Amino acid sequence: MTVSKIWVFAEAADGNVSSTTLEMLAKATELADTVECVTAAGADVAGELGAHGAAKVYTVGGTDGKLLGPAVSGAIAAAVEAGNAPDAILLATSYSGRDVAGRLSVKLDAPVITNIVDLAESDGSLVGTEPVFGGTTNVLTRFTGDKVGIFLVRPKSFTPAENPSGAAAPTEDLAAGDLGGTAAATITNRFVEEQSGPSLDDAAVVVSGGRGLGESEKFQMIEDLAKALGGAPGASRAIVDAGWVPYSYQVGQTGKVVKPTVYIAAGISGATQHLVGMKGSKNIIAINKDAEAPIFSVADLGIVGDVHKVLPALLEALQNR
Repeated sequence: MTVSKIWVFAEAADGNVSSTTLEMLAKATELADTVECVTAAGADVAGELGAHGAAKVYTVGGTDGKLLGPAVSGAIAAAVEAGNAPDAILLATSYSGRDVAGRLSVKLDAPVITNIVDLAESDGSLVGTEPVFGGTTNVLTRFTGDKVGIFLVRPKSFTPAENPSGAAAPTEDLAAGDLGGTAAATITNRFVEEQSGPSLDDAAVVVSGGRGLGESEKFQMIEDLAKALGGAPGASRAIVDAGWVPYSYQVGQTGKVVKPTVYIAAGISGATQHLVGMKGSKNIIAINKDAEAPIFSVADLGIVGDVHKVLPALLEALQNR
């Protein structure tokens, strides 16, 4: 038995569909007979969404210069109340995804299951896997009522299709209806953090530093090594909280979840909060002077040594190649 229909809230920026959207589409097509998308990004993304399995794309307009949450949640709620209800709606654990999910929960009087890292079908309904107690234990959760199931999915939980071959999906406008006072809010400014090289979310190589670096100036070694490897720098929560680097660098349960080909953890002890954000990496290299550091429990290669000696040696070796 399979789930009949799943909707995926598709996010995009500058015409590019988000990686988490493509991850959710890959999983949804495994689980449901029909997968459709709802997006505020316009019809231009229908080709990419269709290639990844969307049978139809519902477009929500009127969001230029506005928050996505009111319009998208209003449109979905109106469609559900009109009888066009999916069995479940998947949204990314992103700013917009959480905003839409929260508003939709109120409009439909339906609960939300958050922090989903896996989904499975059981007796015609979806069962979500969500980590609890700092990621040390997984619990299985399902909806028991007759409401639409709303799931917030953690990034990097699924693998997007490598060679998508579907046709462009047909589009259909989805009206949001009267949004009342919520439609009055406007976006007056956006802050875009400057970066060079690949983003932390999508980099094939991530080099992260922690409190073992000793002082904020030493984080430059992390930046230099990441650049030499064509990767992105990351950080533990400890040094983000200390103000050494911006929050956008943080890897972990309350930061970003990454899944690179190579993850290098330098001077990071390996608290559960951090492991949750990187333990899915294909190859993990840990550098720490404490041989008993928890980070070594998930490492494929461990270097017991002083980061202040190991990192310069690595950089020198790379520069001499």
